[in-house]
Amino acid sequence: MKRKRKKINYTVLIMALSGLVFLIIFNYLPMFGIVIGFKDMDYVLNIKKALKTSDFVGLQNFVAFLKDEEFKNIMINTLGLNLLQLLITFPVPILFAILLNEIKLPRFKKTVQTVTYFPYFISWAVFGGIILGMISSEGVVNQILLSLHIIDQPIAFNSNPAYFWGIVIISSLIKGLGWGAVIYIAAIAGIDQSLYDAAQVDGANRWHKNIYITIPCIAGTIVVMLLLSISGLLSSNFDQIYILQNPLNLSRSEVLDTYIYKIGISQRRYSFTTAIGLFKSFISMVLISSGHLISKKLLGRGLF
Repeated sequence: MKRKRKKINYTVLIMALSGLVFLIIFNYLPMFGIVIGFKDMDYVLNIKKALKTSDFVGLQNFVAFLKDEEFKNIMINTLGLNLLQLLITFPVPILFAILLNEIKLPRFKKTVQTVTYFPYFISWAVFGGIILGMISSEGVVNQILLSLHIIDQPIAFNSNPAYFWGIVIISSLIKGLGWGAVIYIAAIAGIDQSLYDAAQVDGANRWHKNIYITIPCIAGTIVVMLLLSISGLLSSNFDQIYILQNPLNLSRSEVLDTYIYKIGISQRRYSFTTAIGLFKSFISMVLISSGHLISKKLLGRGLF
């Protein structure tokens, strides 16, 4: 008998190839530019020519960054802000997904999902402007606090560096809560319903079902998302930080991503900022590898 040849799904093949081409063009080809971090190409006008003619300086650009007077403050801001966001904004979508799963009214459930998803689709240029308007001296936040007699006079939230991290974390929660819960909602939907039915027969309440069934069943998804979040501890949401940043809160708002943009683009220090980018990538690789190994050893599961 002749074997039947499997039909090729060209639609799926084209979609997969498109993704591969995208990765090659925007992720792998730019990696040839890594050499810039090891050359003296700051302030050059013709980058293509400088790649061939500029001097090789080894780790000089990396050392320059580590000795930079801004290094300590930038690293404190980057790590401090991202660690706080990890501790606060990472578990909240998980809790929200579990609570959303407990809603039994389909129409109300869809309404809550729609309302919480909507901010994600607004660009930070617009959403950041809304946040700045709300926290201004005459904004709705100050008006509410004044009406409740919590404060006696308006607070200039965005002018005081002490409030910046709180503004970033709260605005991140508002914008990303619904979308961040999507993957957990999908994971919960894939749990075998018979597990809940068996627990119901054994007298388990909703709390018991979530603790002993829901969370263990989505633990794999939580671990993967946590490891990916840990790997990005040196990466900030550039759009968000840049929109909310101003000269008055710069001492608490300057992070690696905004520093790279300002130094690399405005001052044309290409080699210096390429070295910073490589430094970020190396630390991220160490973090995700260490997190994977620790997770494998302690929990028996990791990225793969």
